[in-house]
Formats: sequence, C-alpha cells, structure tokens
Amino acid sequence: MKVSKGKKAEILESEILYTGPVFRVARERIKEPSGLEVTKVFIQHPGSVVVLPVFDNGDLLLIRQYRHAAGDYLWELVAGRKDEGEDFAQGARRELKEETGYSAKKLKKVVELFPTPGFVEEKMVLFLAQGLTEGQPTPEDDEKIESRRVPLKKALEWIHNGTIHDMKTTAGILFYDKFLRTRSRK
Repeated sequence: MKVSKGKKAEILESEILYTGPVFRVARERIKEPSGLEVTKVFIQHPGSVVVLPVFDNGDLLLIRQYRHAAGDYLWELVAGRKDEGEDFAQGARRELKEETGYSAKKLKKVVELFPTPGFVEEKMVLFLAQGLTEGQPTPEDDEKIESRRVPLKKALEWIHNGTIHDMKTTAGILFYDKFLRTRSRK
C-alpha cells in the first residue's frame, strides 16, 4: 500500500491518561495517513538534550550513574529533559553544567534522534560541546554522578565490548567518530 509522503495522521479523539513530573501518557484515536482508524497509547515528552563534551586533545567526557529502569550503572553522555521555557541549546548548557560542572565556549547542534518512536514522542537533540572550562557540578538530589575523561578509542572499545550500552551514548559517540571528528578540529 502506498502512503502519501508528508501526510500525517488526523486526530479524532485525544485523552490524557496520566500526568507525571517528566511525561504524560495519552490515548488517541487517529486516522492514519493510509486511512485506517486506530487507537494509539503513547508517552508525551517535552524532548531532551544530549551533550557530547570533547576536550581539545580529543578525549570525551562521560558520566556514570545508576539508572533504575535499566537496573544498572551506565556510562553515558550528559543528558536530560528540556525544561519548560528553554530551547534545546539552553537545556544542553544547563545539563552540562549541572551534571559535570563544565561549561562550553562552543556548542553545536549535530543531530536529532527519536529513541523509541513507536510509543514515545520524545525528540533528543545531540550537541557537540567544545572549549570546555571546568567548574563545580550542581546535580539534582537523586543524581549521584561520576565523570571521567575517556579517549575516543577507549569509548569505541567500550561500545564494542558492551561497557557502554546506552543508546544515546552509543549513537552520539559513533556519529561523532564517523561524521564529526575530523571536521570539528578545523
């Protein structure tokens, strides 16, 4: 069946089933671009930022924290939800400062990702942060964060051997290595 390019679903009914501090759960009856009427339950999320901090020598700044949903401590890029009233770049600068204490002279948007588009409308925007200046982190009360400078080669090894298994971190590091590394030094 051929679907028209660019055509979107028509919302016939919409209901919020749950509202929490980070997201809402919605149920919508829609008419899909193909004409089929279906009911979808999905998570509404304001969007999030991911920051790939790169030092002048090429090392990356990674953080490690406990993630209850994963049941483990994960090595990750700096990330967090975009707060109400801020744009993605403001959110990226805020999260970098809160989680690591670092600030960046240069912040460049590099890619937008949808981590689970089947049932979450969250858009993640990945930023490259350079010209890093150390400062004092101010994490939220429930964030116990360890940060570490990691050479790119080691981060790639960690992806390969499963030490890093967080999607946004894997995608961000691989995207940087494949498309940005040589260009970002110019």
